[in-house]
Amino acid sequence: MCLGIPGRITAIVDEQAMLAEVDVSGVRRQVDVLCVAEPGKPLAELVGTWVLVHVGFAMSRIDEAEAQETLRLLASMDELAGELDTMRNSARA
Repeated sequence: MCLGIPGRITAIVDEQAMLAEVDVSGVRRQVDVLCVAEPGKPLAELVGTWVLVHVGFAMSRIDEAEAQETLRLLASMDELAGELDTMRNSARA
């Protein structure tokens, strides 16, 4: 199953390509931030923002409380480990 999973934007990797680095429970990955970027504002303003990540895209912004609760729920359903493994493996490919 491929879920949307909360992650925190840690850096802008390529402003032109709209790519940022996201940390999802210690796994760092590049994602497209086109869906969460605000027109006319620098991407650097996204650093520190929590987003919902799905198949390499930051789909929406979420607040930290929602992110932490979602991560807790995923962990309790044993879904978090599988999603993190999928992210690790796709980063190597």
